[in-house]
Formats: sequence, structure tokens, C-alpha cells
Amino acid sequence: MSQPSQSMLVVSAHAGDFVWRAGGAIAAAALRGERATVVCLSYGERGESASQWLAGKSLDEIKAIRRGEAEAAAAALGAEIEFLDLGDYPLVESREAVAKLVDVYRRTQPTVVLTHPLADPYHGDHPAAARMALQARVLAQAIGVANSDGSFPSKGEIIGAPPVFFFEPHQPEQCDFKPDVLLDITEAFERKRSAMECLPAQKHMWEYYTQLAIRRGVQVKRNAGPNLGLPHETMGEAYMRYFPQVTGELR
Repeated sequence: MSQPSQSMLVVSAHAGDFVWRAGGAIAAAALRGERATVVCLSYGERGESASQWLAGKSLDEIKAIRRGEAEAAAAALGAEIEFLDLGDYPLVESREAVAKLVDVYRRTQPTVVLTHPLADPYHGDHPAAARMALQARVLAQAIGVANSDGSFPSKGEIIGAPPVFFFEPHQPEQCDFKPDVLLDITEAFERKRSAMECLPAQKHMWEYYTQLAIRRGVQVKRNAGPNLGLPHETMGEAYMRYFPQVTGELR
């Protein structure tokens, strides 16, 4: 059994990003009995909802649709979810947005953080989300940095130094993404596929990320060694560590 203090925080630029890129890790954490919290900085209402705009929906209607889809996807994964509604295309970095994220860090007390890589020439919202996630992580550790309501945190509210993992972008070669962590998500993939199917606005992504999980699963097996006993249909996700791993034993 995992320790009840284990807590995953996923900072997602848009309402669908966490599903495609980290759904397996989120579902696996939930299956272990750990807490998983997703914070969506925006709904992806302008840049990732073309079908709804073409259908003549209003901005508020599109936000409601994307929120409902993301809530259903999070439930399928076994995660909590919240929305900061900061807008997209562009997602604008601000002190106020970072302060809201500091509150999220202190409230959820993450032991691991997942977010976007810091480079993406195709989508500036993604590195903007990563920069704010990293800045908030540092600020949330400082007892002298106030919460967004102006109050100062108690000793129990400040966080430690959780490791940060960047999840795989849509075009990794163009985003300086070279995975150094391969995660076995075989047992969790059914939940991930169910979550993907909660996002019909981006139905074209379902098969893409299923096939990517198969390819990363092949790499999981190839790098795990011959005696791990992984199933033939191993599914995987790829990640990059941002901070060094601290360990007392190399293995």
C-alpha cells in the first residue's frame, strides 16, 4: 500500500492536455490509492475547440462544454480537477496567475509535479504553463511569500521540493524533449483510453495517443531488462526530469 501522503499535482495549460500526455501516470497514481489533482489553467476554448466554434457556439458555451469534458475525463482517471480560467491563445503569464498556483501547491502538498516542457515552437501556451508551474513551486516553499488572499502561510502550508517531470509534447523532436523516464502504464491504460473518449472535441487524438502508448510500451520493455516479466502488450508514457534525482543507491 502506498503512503496516504503521496500527492500528484498536474499543471495543464488546457482542458485536454493532461489526458493525452499524462493520463496514464494520473490513473496509475489513483489506482495505488494516491491523491491526484489536475489544475487546468484554461479550457482551451479558443485554440483547441475549433469544432465548437464552427458549430456556432458562444465563448461561454464552449467553456462549459470543455469544462464538462475535462471533469468527466478526470473522473475516469480517478483525479480531482480544478480550473483557473486564465484564457488561452495566448495564455498570459502574470503574478496573479502564479499566486493562484502557489495556493494550489500549498493546498495539495504535492510529492510529485507533472507539467509541460519548457520549449514548444508550435504552442506558446504550453511553455507558459510550465514556467508558471515552476515559479509557483519555488514560491510555495517560502514562508515569507503570501497566499493570494494576502495571508502568510503557516509552517504546515509551505511545501517541500517535489520532483518535476515534463510530459511528452505532441511533437517531441521540435520541443527538445528527450525522455529519461519511461513509465509502465499497462494497468492504467484502460482508464486513460476512457478519459480520452471523454474529449470528443479532439477525437482525432484518440488513436494517435493510443499508438504512442504502444510505442513507448515497447521502449519500456526494451529498457527494463529481460527478467521484469512485463506483459506482451505493455503500454507506456515518456517523461523528462527537470531536477536531479536524489538517491542513496544507484540502480
